[in-house]
Amino acid sequence: MRVEVISRPSDIQKWTDLGLQGEKTIPVEAQFEIKQQIAAFLLDQFVLQIDGETVTPELDRVNFLNRTLRTSTVIDPPEPLDTLSATLGTIWVVPTGGLPQEASVDWKLFTPRIQKIPAAATDEAGPLRFFLAESDNILWWKNFLKNPTLPTLVEVAPPPGLLARSAVWLTWLAGGALLVVGALQVRGAVRRSSARKGWVVVAGLAVLTAALFFAGRPAQLTDDRANELAGALLHNIYRAFDFRTEESIYDVLAQSVSGDLLTETYLETRRGLELASQGGARAKVKEIELLEVEPRALRGEPGFVANCRWNVSGAVGHWGHVHTRTNQYEAELRVQPVDGVWKVTDLQVLQEERL
Repeated sequence: MRVEVISRPSDIQKWTDLGLQGEKTIPVEAQFEIKQQIAAFLLDQFVLQIDGETVTPELDRVNFLNRTLRTSTVIDPPEPLDTLSATLGTIWVVPTGGLPQEASVDWKLFTPRIQKIPAAATDEAGPLRFFLAESDNILWWKNFLKNPTLPTLVEVAPPPGLLARSAVWLTWLAGGALLVVGALQVRGAVRRSSARKGWVVVAGLAVLTAALFFAGRPAQLTDDRANELAGALLHNIYRAFDFRTEESIYDVLAQSVSGDLLTETYLETRRGLELASQGGARAKVKEIELLEVEPRALRGEPGFVANCRWNVSGAVGHWGHVHTRTNQYEAELRVQPVDGVWKVTDLQVLQEERL
């Protein structure tokens, strides 16, 4: 749950002293302190309730903005700003365990000159715009979404067990024995008196070979299976970033990435999702499109290496605008069983392109 407020320091100066009285510009060296002052002041000007419980959000970001009718971008690097027109965007967040059913913001800040405040309650269906007034000062949101998008992970079938892996080799042995015994029977190498017994042996070996073949099928890593595994693991890696806290992200990543690769994957994926123009805001992944997988089996060990190419599309909505990003990656993935589950044990990014 996110609360965003756009304000001008010149207006906030009327309620609390920011040291801007009579100043024509806001120098760079004063901007950090002013941002912190305004964020602390505004936090006392609204009451946030989620599912009937009053909560105190934590400050996420506060940035000076360059706003137009179409876009809002963070001013970075900092520069001296005109005091009257400088605009500040402040964002507070509250992590939730799921999608709430309702939320409200009770806004307190009005003056005789500021009678109405434009506001909007926004979810994935879009914004519901509203004007707050002193007599009607609650911005309210209710979950009317029938099929909301929630963080979901793809279930990855476990690697084949020892029995299934052994069945592959036993199939060859049983098949070889079947061929030998069958050939002996056909050529009459077995005495006529024991022919019936010999054919019983042949039939038994045929049944055993078939059983071992089907038992060993899960261990046969086909191109289609490798494609499925690579896609599922990539999906779960990106979906880990649907969660907010670093601890939660790491916990979900650990289900798909081996320990030695965790930190590198976390940092590299987060960097790819961040929008510099939005002060480092992280885009929410909308789609992961696997374009190409070229797997090859590992020699002497289970698993495979694959050259993969995929697109990742994400969006972040802030301050009334939606910013989108699509990146294309080409990388080499090594996928192996670790502690009874498939994991990415090595990842080398070969190419990254902003589309």
